[in-house]
Parts: sequence; structure tokens; C-alpha cells
Amino acid sequence: MKTIISKLIVCISVIALVLGCVSCGKTTAENTDNTKEVAEVHDYVSELKLDMSSDTIKQEVTVKTFIDGDTTHFHVPDSLIPGGILKARYLAVNTPESTGKIEEYGKTASLFTKEKLSGATSIIVESDDENLNRDSTGGRYLVWVWYRTSDSEEYRNLNLELLQNGLAIASSTANNRYGEICVKALNQAKAQKLAIYSGQKDPNFYYGEAVELTLRELRLNVSDYTGVKVAFEGVVTRGNDGSVYIEEYDAESGHYFGMVVYCGFNLSGGGLSILSMGNRVRIVGTVEYWESGQSYQVSGITYRAMKPDDPGNIQKLGEGFSAAYVPITAKTFADGKITLDTDDGQHTYDYCPLAMNTTVSISGLTVDHIETEHNEDSENYGAMTLHCVGDDGASVQVHTTPIRDDSGALITADAYLGKNIDVRGLVDKFGEEYQIKLFSSNDITVNE
Repeated sequence: MKTIISKLIVCISVIALVLGCVSCGKTTAENTDNTKEVAEVHDYVSELKLDMSSDTIKQEVTVKTFIDGDTTHFHVPDSLIPGGILKARYLAVNTPESTGKIEEYGKTASLFTKEKLSGATSIIVESDDENLNRDSTGGRYLVWVWYRTSDSEEYRNLNLELLQNGLAIASSTANNRYGEICVKALNQAKAQKLAIYSGQKDPNFYYGEAVELTLRELRLNVSDYTGVKVAFEGVVTRGNDGSVYIEEYDAESGHYFGMVVYCGFNLSGGGLSILSMGNRVRIVGTVEYWESGQSYQVSGITYRAMKPDDPGNIQKLGEGFSAAYVPITAKTFADGKITLDTDDGQHTYDYCPLAMNTTVSISGLTVDHIETEHNEDSENYGAMTLHCVGDDGASVQVHTTPIRDDSGALITADAYLGKNIDVRGLVDKFGEEYQIKLFSSNDITVNE
């Protein structure tokens, strides 16, 4: 199902692009005096040739990860980049955003780049001069990206192709090795009113009142979006007491980001089925600070069955997905850090605040003591907080909802006290304490 949906998205995007792309020939424009003027349309990409004898650095590469329209991570030899990964930022172009706040034509540009490089038999990155230069963040390298789809073809310059098809705006476009032809391609795209310059709606963008963004953007800047209606995509990993948990993999950082979505008990039928575990969904709702939990959530979601394409609706995008349950250590949970590349450089964050509401797993925890909810009138009667120590000496707090065995009997502290356990659950927060939240006996394995 995931493959079918992915292919369908790509096909729709390619069809839209083909209708708007540059082709060699003539185009007609009407002058102010109503006379017709025929202008030549150039395929500048075919005119630009890769010179393997120039003094620039050139390296054949393979794709590690597609990020967006103007950023790709490539596998390279360790002799070129220690660690063997070149984080490439394309020279001369700036495609609309698809990894932070989602912009018009951002996903379309990203799909275009992915389609071109996925079909390539060879890809070469080239520096602008005799040095491999970093961008302003210090974590990425500025390169030209060349590709061909068969050994009998010449290489095509993808940077130039993005400009020629109207999928990028200028980014020091004239001030580089291929500046002159890049400017010509950009001006032609503007004159032909292609994609970004068309004034037409992007088929891969939702035009609603919500701010389109990624879960990474939301988690990094969640306080800035408080009270704001947002829209994002992700996989439903768990559900509990009128809430569901959504997580999304961020290809650029290699980390997952998540959010809890409160749907209450107002959804029914089709709306509830959309939020089933394993579904990939689009969530539209308002960010709010939950005082009692001292954390953030998204609420106010709606589903109008009579208007399935309403951009204010939650939507099902796919099914058959699984929670990540990223393996981590107790020490990572207790005091780990995450370093991310951003537009203004690298920044380091505490692990738990960024991993909130994502699924993780930890092995080899020893249960030191347990607190249990003994109030029989409480809906949390039988819930436990397990205070654990990892084999690395770090402390981890594990919280369970009331859990039962296969016979339906409530599981008590005796089952885990003093035992060595493996757990899998959600990064959660209670008061000032971060914890791993579990929902069933299947989330705990007692090691013999």
C-alpha cells in the first residue's frame, strides 16, 4: 500500500510538471499592441556540458537520503569526507521549503529531485572551484549535481534543471561557475510562468487556514505555535483515553519527532478509523499547552465525511506502518543530547524534550522500587511508576497505565520489583520528570 501511494503521488507530480516543463521550440506572447511575438524556448540543460578536465573537484556518488528539492545526502569515499557522507546543498538554487514550514511547490520540487536521481545510472557532484566549500551552516557542502539515466547519455545538471522548470528561486545564481546560463534558465522560467512563477495552485500543497509544517518544525518551535492552527503528517503509533500519538521520521537528522493529538470523544465512524494505529495521517488542529501535564498537545481536530477533501479535515494517507521503537540506552534517556543542522548553524538539544511522544525501547533495566496507585475510585487504580537503573548506571522512570495479564487480572508490583526488564513505550512527561509511558503487559519483558 505504501508503495502504491508513493507511486501515485510521484505520478501526479510528474504529470503536473510535464505539463509545465520547458520543451525546445517556440512560445507565443501577445504584445500591448495586440501583435504576436514568437520567442525561442531553450533547453539550457542540454546545452550545459560536464567538463571532466576542469580544475573542480568531481566525485561519483550514490544517494543516501533525499531531504528536499535542494538538499540530498550522498555516499562518498572517506577520503573525500570523513565518515563517507556528503550533505549536499545545491548551488545557485533555493527550492521552497518542505522540511520545516511547508511552502507552495516545496513538495513538488522535492519529488522532482527524487524522481530524477532515483532514475539515474550515475550521479556526479562537482564543486564550484578547486575546493569543496561548506555552506553557511557549516554542516553541508555546496555542489553542482549531475546525473544521467543511461551510459549512452550525457550528464544533465540538476541545479540548472530546477531553475529551468521554475522550481527554484535565485540563490547567488549569477555568482558562480555556471552563473550566466543559470540566470538565462531562471529568466526563461519566469517569462514562461512555470511552477513557482505560474500563479497557479500547487497540486501537492494544501490551501487552508492551517500552517503547513513538519513535526520536526513543530517540536523544535512548539511554544511559537501555541494557539496556532497547524497541519502535519505522521504515523499513528498508539491511542489512549481520547488521544493518539503521532511520530514522523526526519531524514535530515535521522531522528523521530512526535506529538500527542487530543481528539476527545467527538469523532466517530470515519474519523475514528482514520486515527487507527499504523495509519499514516494528516492532522489539522490547534497547538495548546496542557497545564496539568505540563506539555503540549494538538486539539480541535475535525472530520467532515461529506467534505473529504476539505483542507481542515484530518486525512488518511496510508496504512500498514509500524511504530519505530528506537533503541536507546538509559544514559541517552537520562541526559542524552541531539545535535541538529539548522539554517543558522548546528544546535544541540536535550534528548527527551525533542523525543517527546515518540516510541523508544530500552533493554536491561533493573527495577529498584515501584509506586502504585491504590485508590480504587481512581481510573488509574493499579497504575505503576517503576524506578529503574540501567546497566550504564543511569536512572529511568517507567510509568504504566493499569495493565492486565491474559486472564484479565490486574498486574501488580510483585511481577516486576527487583527484576531486570526490557521496555518499549512513549517518551512522556509527568510534572518535571520525563518518563517512558507503557500501555500493556506486552510493553514489558522480564528477563530470566
